[in-house]
Amino acid sequence: MSGHHQPLNRKLITLPTLVLAILSFIALLILAKRFALGLGSVTNLNDGYPWGIWVVYDVVVGTGFACGGYALALVVYIANKGKYHPLVRPALLASLFGYTLGGISAFIDMGRYWNFYNMFLPEQMNLNSVMLEVGLCVTAYCIVLFIEFMPALLEHYQLEKAKARLDKVLFIIIAIGVLLPTMHQSSLGSLLIAMGFKVDVLWQSSYLMPLFAILTAMTMGFSIVIFEASFVTVGLKRDSEAHLLRGLGRIIQVLLGVVLILRFGDLLYRGALPAVFNGSFKSFMFLIETALFVVPLVILSSGKHRNRGSMLLIAAVSMLFAGALYRFNAFLIGWTPNAGSSYVYFPSAEELLVSIGIVAMEILGYLLIVKWLPILPAHAEVKKQTAIKTDPSVNKPPAEQASVEVGS
Repeated sequence: MSGHHQPLNRKLITLPTLVLAILSFIALLILAKRFALGLGSVTNLNDGYPWGIWVVYDVVVGTGFACGGYALALVVYIANKGKYHPLVRPALLASLFGYTLGGISAFIDMGRYWNFYNMFLPEQMNLNSVMLEVGLCVTAYCIVLFIEFMPALLEHYQLEKAKARLDKVLFIIIAIGVLLPTMHQSSLGSLLIAMGFKVDVLWQSSYLMPLFAILTAMTMGFSIVIFEASFVTVGLKRDSEAHLLRGLGRIIQVLLGVVLILRFGDLLYRGALPAVFNGSFKSFMFLIETALFVVPLVILSSGKHRNRGSMLLIAAVSMLFAGALYRFNAFLIGWTPNAGSSYVYFPSAEELLVSIGIVAMEILGYLLIVKWLPILPAHAEVKKQTAIKTDPSVNKPPAEQASVEVGS
């Protein structure tokens, strides 16, 4: 068993897990109806709105929420900030669930789902399709996430030799795991470009959409790590990891500043800034989205607030809502069918229940696995990282620690 991570070893069946299981079961029943009778039996999709909440929330927003592993990989393995390593496994687990369920949601939303395998056949591939790249990358990334998560399984079953072999090649897998989300998140932005005039001017840009998709994915990824760690601390009564989360807050602060500067600079350059204040429903949604981006920026700009776990959590939640609303606005609220058409869309109750059920599945799976496998950092590891934060000599070799003590 790893000395750095440990399972919770608590009861698997509790009131929260029962509620989550019921919500998951309801979603499965509705999905059975969907596959038996078709999309039209449970959704309000139409010719003007070819996708609805299952694609926008479960895939577009859900994969953004699932970028915690991607964001931490950039910090820990690319920027070499090893102090955040205790947060990696929980983030990987959340990413694995998020991307897997996102891929399943895309399959659910396919009209002719039985033809899905054509995406993997070279003679059937549409090489001009942005969605082809998204589909292939998401599938490959799910496999990569599972391989990255394998050390936890190998530790649980005490297969140390197998883990040692995997560790030797894991750096290659991690590198691929950084490349794939960058590719498919940027492709989601390119998909907006391909939609052309059907996307409102407030969210349409012919050159910055891929960059906006990557930046919002990164901010959502860091924010979900803060949210997840705060949830584990309070809900599962664990040692606080606020000393690590403060550093992530500073990273989010920089990213938010870049996003806002680029967003308004782009609107100004395209002459679209007046649309922000024209009083329409879309301008109202844009202002709410912007306010949600600004709130965490203000909170994180204050050292006093950034040092408080509760304020960090508020900032993270606001950022998650901001990233989610940005993607909802761009892909659904800011979408307009052909001029003069009378198409409207609002998700049916069954669509909403399926989306709620998919979220419930993710949370249920997370809770069960952290109780079974060594995912969360051990209490001793959290305390060690806290000690390093207050006294850097704690992390030095014994000889260096001795010289520090003598010098003092």
